Amino acid sequence: MGKRSRSLAALGYTKPQTYEELRAVLSSGTVHFPKRLRQVAIFLWQHPSDVALGTIAQVADQAGVQPSTLVRFAQIFGYAGFSDFQGLFKDHMKGSWPEGRSHEPAAEPNANLHFLNGMVGASQASLGRIGNGFDIDSFEKMVELLASAELIYVIGSKRAFPVTTYLSLTLSQQGVRNVLVDNVGSTALDQVGCITPRDAVLAVSFSPYNSITPDLVAVAHERKARIVTITDSTFSPLVKLSDTWLEVVEQDFAGFRSLAASLAVGMALAHGVVARRTG
Repeated sequence: MGKRSRSLAALGYTKPQTYEELRAVLSSGTVHFPKRLRQVAIFLWQHPSDVALGTIAQVADQAGVQPSTLVRFAQIFGYAGFSDFQGLFKDHMKGSWPEGRSHEPAAEPNANLHFLNGMVGASQASLGRIGNGFDIDSFEKMVELLASAELIYVIGSKRAFPVTTYLSLTLSQQGVRNVLVDNVGSTALDQVGCITPRDAVLAVSFSPYNSITPDLVAVAHERKARIVTITDSTFSPLVKLSDTWLEVVEQDFAGFRSLAASLAVGMALAHGVVARRTG
């Protein structure tokens, strides 16, 4: 950010008074953050409960930045410091399910059991988020675009690859023609080279968005294919390329993220496509 954009006043915004207002500003696409502040924005977007319940040191550690970066971010939005800014998140979380952290679980005597229970809790939290503000209109539009496509290209890499692999298999088993873009032999760009406007892309991508997926989706966009995306924040580079998208945020435990919610939404999409084609 330049000197003239250190505050919301310079950007023509008023100070956000609620978490929802903050999200509206972040999703507007008019605030352009440098790398570290963008990293903070993505974390705040995906983990409001962590921000509400943690200390500034804990939140900074989870976001992978220095505490001073959190203070700078808060000041951009008109707050004196992080504590005042954190109030938006605390108010948002009041009366809502605190993602399995209303009390600390009893310590398990076995370290492996502790980790297993932690991953189960993360999966439950991820699935619980689906019911909170799920965008059914975007979901139904995704089903419509995929069902009307001549061929569906399923694109995802790194952590998203297990999701796209299972989606492609499920679609194939249900008789829906699709191509899993697996990048075997570094051929991903060749695999999407024959996409036409009659085709559709189902892309899955998660932060930190450092995979080949945005490049592949950009090729499909240039070829005027319809594009639908499952991703985890408005900051995903796929959002601007997509006809419609769904936000699915996965909880993590000890640095390991669940895929439960992404798989559940993906299976629902596959079911919807099959139902639309055979209905």
